[in-house]
Amino acid sequence: MALSLNSKNNTKSKRSSIKTSTGEKVFSVFNYTFFVLLGMATLFPFLNLVAKSFSSEAAVVSGKVALIPVDFQLGTYKFVLGNKDFLNSFLITIIVTILGTITGIIITVITAYPLSKTRLRGRKGLLIIFVFTMLFNGGLIPTYLVMQKLNLLNNIWVLILPTMINVFNLLIMKNYFESLPESIEESAKIDGASNLTILLKIILPLSKPVIATITLFFAVAHWNSYFHAMVYITDPKLKPMQLYLKELVASTADVLKQAGYSPDIEGALNTAPEAVQAASIVAATIPIICVYPFLQKYFVKGVLIGSVKG
Repeated sequence: MALSLNSKNNTKSKRSSIKTSTGEKVFSVFNYTFFVLLGMATLFPFLNLVAKSFSSEAAVVSGKVALIPVDFQLGTYKFVLGNKDFLNSFLITIIVTILGTITGIIITVITAYPLSKTRLRGRKGLLIIFVFTMLFNGGLIPTYLVMQKLNLLNNIWVLILPTMINVFNLLIMKNYFESLPESIEESAKIDGASNLTILLKIILPLSKPVIATITLFFAVAHWNSYFHAMVYITDPKLKPMQLYLKELVASTADVLKQAGYSPDIEGALNTAPEAVQAASIVAATIPIICVYPFLQKYFVKGVLIGSVKG
């Protein structure tokens, strides 16, 4: 007992004797200050948009709005959510995001799983081909001609098929599969399980972290994508949300005129074009923000485990 008490006292005295140096304190203060300022700089534009979307026309036009709404009103959101073009583009984005994410996950899984097996013949050659596509591509015009020959122009699938597989996501998932113990699959094969059964009932349940991570990558990429729509889509009914927002920001007057916006002469709408921009951007951002917390717990774990092996 005496020896254990002495050892505990010695441990406490050693811990108390270890003091943080002045340099470490200064470094910690610098880190905290830097990240607080960085966080504020990141949040300020979004908070400013939120404040403008709830502020009156006079406050927005006069530049009085910073982080807090001035003359609070909901007319802007009533206009935005009642705009058929906004709702149609919102629906197109939801459809593209859901279909693109599901198909992307399926193709990534059935491609990454065999590539994670060293016994696969020609495995290295296949990996070289995949990595090659990360560095080089056919270019915009040849790709456009391919889409034209496939009759995919002004088709919703042109927003999904070209991005159905992402080599970066493929490598993360392949590395995760390689980190799983092979003894699990060997035991299942002894019990008579087929490769498909092993993949669906053993590998995928163990791969929830990396699947959640890749799902988030695909969903965010599809939700924020506008370039493919800008190149391949000319039909206004097929324009996704981000292309609609791009046109709204680039030429607010024309887009609002098409949407039925008119100058607020009698003060009935009480909103400015800049506030309509802000409300549209906020409304388009909220869904992906709501999804992220449900996948956050898997995010870091999936990336770290998937990046251990190469």
